[in-house]
Amino acid sequence: MPNPIVEICVEGIDGLAAAQAAGADRVELCASLLEGGLTPSLGVIRQALAIATIPFHVIIRPRGGDFLYSALEHQTMLDDVRACREAGVAGVVFGCLTADGRIDEARMRELTEAARPMKITCHRSFDMTRDPEEAIEALVRAGVDRVLTSGQRDTALAGIDILRRSHEAARGRIKIMACGGLDETNIAEVLSRSEADELHFAALTTVPSGMTFRNPHVGMGGTAIEREFEVTLTDTDAVRRTIAAARG
Repeated sequence: MPNPIVEICVEGIDGLAAAQAAGADRVELCASLLEGGLTPSLGVIRQALAIATIPFHVIIRPRGGDFLYSALEHQTMLDDVRACREAGVAGVVFGCLTADGRIDEARMRELTEAARPMKITCHRSFDMTRDPEEAIEALVRAGVDRVLTSGQRDTALAGIDILRRSHEAARGRIKIMACGGLDETNIAEVLSRSEADELHFAALTTVPSGMTFRNPHVGMGGTAIEREFEVTLTDTDAVRRTIAAARG
């Protein structure tokens, strides 16, 4: 079996730099991983284009929470997709659901058509659908290139049966990219048992802020005060070890 493509999920421009230095094949570029990843700013995207030596795909997600978007949110996503296309980004990542837990084919098709020739990934909104095989068929009809999934469970190991079923349902028409708690101890097992086409993980570490002055009386956005003085980074060594484990 050839080496799988390994994509690293990162927060911001420093994360992209760390992931590519560690040997990633591709990056998913996000803001706010605490909320599962939101669309990064245009400035971050432009800087990423300036320094990237590997492809990166930009998440198109206007807010945290569910994947049932209002009409205005959907228009925002279309605008972000077009901006990425015009900037020369390699790919985008998005997902839209209906209220009853199915892929919103009409919106996915509209976003996909707006995005071409960029590559298209459906993110883990797939894991919130009611029927994975049905969702695979909907994504194939919508023209999506790959789906990111943990097998509708918190981790890939817990969802391994659905990951395998999804791969079988895809029949080579759409790539299955496995994710969910992958690290150097389990990534080879997940790859072998799921037969996934690609792998995706975030190797994050939290380090203290460089701030020497710290106001103890306020936390921004309602977060705990200590969070104001922490920085989340991509762990280059962990990325290297995990990629090595995936490739035997």
